[in-house]
Amino acid sequence: MLTHEHDCASLATQIGEWGRALGFGAIGVSDADLAAEEVQLMNWLALGRHGEMDYMARHGARRARPADLVPGTIRVITARLDYWPAAAEPAHDVLNDPRRGYVARYALGRDYHKVLRGGLAKLARRIEDAIGPFGHRVFTDSAPVLEVALGAKSGLGWRGKHTLLLSRDAGSYFFLGEIYTNLPLPVTPPVTAHCGTCHACIDACPTGAIVAPYELDARRCISYLTIELKGSIPKALRPLIGNRVYGCDDCQLACPWNRYAVPTTTEDFGAVRNGLDGPALITLFGWTEDEFLRNTEGSAIRRIGYERWSRNVAVALGNAPPDTAIVAALEARASEPSPLVREHIAWALTRQHEKAGSETTCSTRGTK
Repeated sequence: MLTHEHDCASLATQIGEWGRALGFGAIGVSDADLAAEEVQLMNWLALGRHGEMDYMARHGARRARPADLVPGTIRVITARLDYWPAAAEPAHDVLNDPRRGYVARYALGRDYHKVLRGGLAKLARRIEDAIGPFGHRVFTDSAPVLEVALGAKSGLGWRGKHTLLLSRDAGSYFFLGEIYTNLPLPVTPPVTAHCGTCHACIDACPTGAIVAPYELDARRCISYLTIELKGSIPKALRPLIGNRVYGCDDCQLACPWNRYAVPTTTEDFGAVRNGLDGPALITLFGWTEDEFLRNTEGSAIRRIGYERWSRNVAVALGNAPPDTAIVAALEARASEPSPLVREHIAWALTRQHEKAGSETTCSTRGTK
């Protein structure tokens, strides 16, 4: 076990080297004091901005108290893993084609939970090989952890106005993971923020979910609506979702710092699965549940299930230009067993008929 300050500093340097050898883009070390962040968290919860994510309120302040989650924790080793899939269909090309479905770029490859957790477990074993058993626990978006706050405290970047972590060297297209530990490692100093007067991310949000700089109302966020929300998507927000069927990248796509985004070198993220980087909406809506499970095997998409997937695609079809083929696809599933899916199909059909009627009226007027 470590006994001297020099040993701790040397180990911290080695941990950074081992982490990069495992494919992580950066490694940092934070202390476990999140008192300031706890105040912000509790205010956010009090405003109800977590929506139906009841687990956020249930865990409450525990999320900001690492030692409550893992007794003995005095440091948090943080890791960045880049995911931008350079080989994928250009994001803007898909978003600008309303007949295709947009999947958030982080979800095009293998489920990040498995990949990142595996890498962190290897890093922890490498530390153990060097110093012997030590107190630790690995996390990857799998427990009440303030990942962005810890990433910022450990120098991996700063919190952007869209509330995501930003790095001058890598933008924001990366996952974060943590190792809570009792090792008295030297902390990595935080970096200064560089958003300045820019508000591109706020302007780009389709639903106005970024209600103020550094403030997100999840109840309006497309990622929340298409992934976390289990019930009906509010009707007023459905038209704003466009063709986004799983998550949303708009605030990141608009961010100037993402011109420095690092293409992933992780094979599990670089390989696009089943053409999900720009699929036809009608094709997605035609999937049976077995096809959905088969085509999303090993993907983060699978966790929302077939019902929510069908709900999302139905909304996107309703937002597409009027098309008899789309109407036929929706009508073919109009008697869907799920009341949730039926409701969104009915809404989509109404939208298609209204838009078709509007086009007919305009065309008629133009001939007079």
